[in-house]
Amino acid sequence: MVSLRDDAPSATRRTDEASAVEALAMTAVGYAFGQRQALTDINLSVQLGEMVAVLGPNGAGKSTLLRLAAGALRPSTGAIRLLGRPLATMSRGEVARQVAVVPQDFTVQFGYTVRQIVALGRLPHMGAWQIPRAADQAAVEAALAAADLAADAGRVFNELSGGERQRVLIALALAQDARVLLLDEPTSHLDIKHQLAILTLIQRLNREHGLTVIATLHDLNLAARSFPRLL
Repeated sequence: MVSLRDDAPSATRRTDEASAVEALAMTAVGYAFGQRQALTDINLSVQLGEMVAVLGPNGAGKSTLLRLAAGALRPSTGAIRLLGRPLATMSRGEVARQVAVVPQDFTVQFGYTVRQIVALGRLPHMGAWQIPRAADQAAVEAALAAADLAADAGRVFNELSGGERQRVLIALALAQDARVLLLDEPTSHLDIKHQLAILTLIQRLNREHGLTVIATLHDLNLAARSFPRLL
């Protein structure tokens, strides 16, 4: 059972109440797996453009928190708002156009190239026939460039290193053109060089693209080095 405590200094979080826009808000949110209470009384407000790290040991409920934020789970108690709207009233397509998720593990069974994986991010924007338009192709190319993957677009995803795969998944999220990016342990199973490279990329995307970033981590040192706000 876990509840969040915000350890960011008050000056860091000070905003103009009249102009602040909440990317994500949770009010008294709880979630239970059957009889086991995983989260309780979660109160959280993240403004558009913020970078927030959610810290905790393995099994503390961090991944469950992200799944709730992405609409993959419905809270047992409390309410969640996404960009000012009740999350419970939004369709899966609406949520997918606003929230991109980079999971801890991602595998494919076939020899998809990097470009094909990144192109999956355009599915929420395509019509019923899922035929890519010029705008979809342009978004994929822009995401590849932003993640420094243009030269690797033709490589097979399953042949990449762990750090390279994580970069591809971040590019997929960019192609999705969402305003909120959720990352579940983005540095898990990576060596320190690739951990720093991924966190540097996330910082740059937040700065240059205005992405709201919420990432779960269990390494306090890495989180404090890269995120202005820690929960």
